[in-house]
Amino acid sequence: MTTRRQFLGGLGAVFCSCELLDCRKAHAQTARRQVVVGGRRVRTIDIHAHVAFEETNAMMGEKTNPPTRTAVADRLKAMDEQGIDVEALSINAFWYKADRDVAEKLISRQNEKLAELCAAHPDRFVAFASVALQHPDLAAQQLEHAVKKLGLRGAAIGGSVEGDELSNPKFHPFWAKAEELNCLVFMHPQRNEGFEKRLAGNGGLINVIGNPLETTIALSHMIFEGTFDRFPGLKLCAAHGGGYLPSYGARSDAGCVTFRTAAPRW
Repeated sequence: MTTRRQFLGGLGAVFCSCELLDCRKAHAQTARRQVVVGGRRVRTIDIHAHVAFEETNAMMGEKTNPPTRTAVADRLKAMDEQGIDVEALSINAFWYKADRDVAEKLISRQNEKLAELCAAHPDRFVAFASVALQHPDLAAQQLEHAVKKLGLRGAAIGGSVEGDELSNPKFHPFWAKAEELNCLVFMHPQRNEGFEKRLAGNGGLINVIGNPLETTIALSHMIFEGTFDRFPGLKLCAAHGGGYLPSYGARSDAGCVTFRTAAPRW
């Protein structure tokens, strides 16, 4: 390959929206928009930016959603127009059903491709590693390799894993490794089958209500089951503003006093 365009084309990378934030119309602009606060230029970082690789999607029979596909060059142009200096790339988990061998191969290739994409544009992209959280010990190994060997900044995970809450003790090896590495874990909710029927119909409620609800449930369990107390150095960023938890914190506090069974178990 003799050009960067050929190299990037070989990655098979496509950028995708979070459904609620679909592709924006491009505006003619020759220079990167600059964000200024108090008269000073500030660096803007978008921590919630999704990407997909067709090669690894195919390993699980997944296809990227055509309406939300964006090529690398188009994403860079959109970033310039929006005043975004750096995007932290993540891939929403679609591999939690995979057995250990498949998960190991898929994650290895996917993290390598993330590292390649970031290396092609080191001033514009960083990335969160993918991990096979259904195999917690393997996920811990994958995180360490991605951070220490590939230069990725942390991990991206779902809000639950095949029905298991993130507070489940089975995930302690992963949380311990994330704390040890002092890296950020970006939690993005997955579609929850328990919500599908009630949230069907108009309004896109699976995304609008279901996503922040799963985030709220995941964080609440991690609080009340003592995960954050067990791993006090853990750095966790929850997508969509932390769900409903920030606005309902007082109700959670009241529950500890009102309901004996609501008291934290640690």
